[in-house]
Amino acid sequence: MLLITNCSIIRTMDALCGKWRLLIIYVLLSGAKRFKDLEQSIDGINTKMLVKELKMLEKNKIITRKAYAQVPPRVEYTLTEKGYALKNIIDEVRLWDKNYMNV
Repeated sequence: MLLITNCSIIRTMDALCGKWRLLIIYVLLSGAKRFKDLEQSIDGINTKMLVKELKMLEKNKIITRKAYAQVPPRVEYTLTEKGYALKNIIDEVRLWDKNYMNV
């Protein structure tokens, strides 16, 4: 029996898994977005979950959060270099879906 511990797949799944994280990354591939833009772009996500997922992506250095000192407050989220490096993976997931899930 193969016992998998502390391997690259587990670390990657921990950073990226969840129903929403890849969708957030996908939306941010087109450029910086404000919180409301993200919330409106992802059907079915609620505010509490979006906040949680953005914090996890920021913790994993996949996105950055920039707050502007203005009234009303403005915050933008962008992908880091590490986040943009996921583009090919997202493209492959979309291709796999097209080839195998749309039957």
